Amino acid sequence: MMGFQMRTFFAASAAAIVAVAAPLCHAENAQSALKPPAGSHVAIVEFADLECPMCAHENPVLMDAIAKYHVPWIRHDFPLQMHVWSFQAAVNARWFDTQNKKLGDDYRNAVFASQNSIETKDDLASFTQKFAQQHGTGLPFVVDPQGKLTDEVKADYNLGMQLGVHQTPTAWVVTDGTGGAAPKTEVTDFNKLYTMLDQAIAQTSHGKK
Repeated sequence: MMGFQMRTFFAASAAAIVAVAAPLCHAENAQSALKPPAGSHVAIVEFADLECPMCAHENPVLMDAIAKYHVPWIRHDFPLQMHVWSFQAAVNARWFDTQNKKLGDDYRNAVFASQNSIETKDDLASFTQKFAQQHGTGLPFVVDPQGKLTDEVKADYNLGMQLGVHQTPTAWVVTDGTGGAAPKTEVTDFNKLYTMLDQAIAQTSHGKK
């Protein structure tokens, strides 16, 4: 692992991580990703790498925030080329999503919690098999035979590039603008996440009155 250095990697080198699965959408379409889902006034949008130590460090903060504020947490993949197993972990997580979205998120959280014990792709395979067994799920011999999940991970990476993501984790508190709330605010200090959510929720709640 590269330790905490991934927070300063250059986008130019990261761009080599994957071949483009499909033509990039227009910038305005990328910006539409920084909005809460329909029916929600506030959400958190995050781009993360499952092998990134800083992502693992901040993940409990995000988990606690979601439990406290009950806002949507939109998780995107941004696996870095420097990491050995992060791309496969992202594909695995998407396979678990197909079984149950909560199961996919539980897998992501479990990977982050056990990240220090996963050094190789073989370690990841063993961890994933054990996770599946513990959750009563039969893991197929090939999790992505048609490459669909791989393409989804690549699409997320491309989306992040369009949005200017250059480190992991990158997260925003996004709103629908109700009550004059800022449409998007990047989380530059996760210690201030609760304050940011308090403000966004207060503004959008006031706007609904």
